[in-house]
Amino acid sequence: MPGTVRLRELQEGGCTPDQAWELFDSLPPVPVAQVVGGRWRGSELDTGHPWGGVLVDSGWYGKQFDDADNVQPLLFAGPDKVVFPVDPRRAPLGLAGRIPPAALRLTRAALPLLRPVLRARAPRARLRDLEFRGKVSAAMVYDHLPIIDMFRWVDDDTLLGVMDLRGLREPYFFILRRENGA
Repeated sequence: MPGTVRLRELQEGGCTPDQAWELFDSLPPVPVAQVVGGRWRGSELDTGHPWGGVLVDSGWYGKQFDDADNVQPLLFAGPDKVVFPVDPRRAPLGLAGRIPPAALRLTRAALPLLRPVLRARAPRARLRDLEFRGKVSAAMVYDHLPIIDMFRWVDDDTLLGVMDLRGLREPYFFILRRENGA
């Protein structure tokens, strides 16, 4: 699939936001029904965004789409490899891009201890088909934060996402890969 090849090229060589937008806009929409029913492993597409490395270095694992109304937007895993949902209201997103890498590593190391405080006790987002940049596609709408993540198909098990956060001047692109057996 051409999107898969282009995504790999951009991941290996780095890219600009314009190149990431070009890929995103070229990809087909994905209906909500095609993404529900499992866990997706996350990674970043490096566009030089100030948040680059922040989520991954702090233990971000991915997202869980059980059904359209039951979504965990932030899964994290510490060094113990236990994956758990984080309540986005408890994640200091406002500090992203301003925390030194050493502090991120400490945060990740402390995730097993922080798990009871950070854990989401209920779903914290929903999936809806929304129009964005001329196509209707699956989007994840956070319950309590001004964030919508839009998705497009790269291939049957890979999505390219872009975060739309009120006040975020630059796009933050990420990749989700469907976990086998999820």
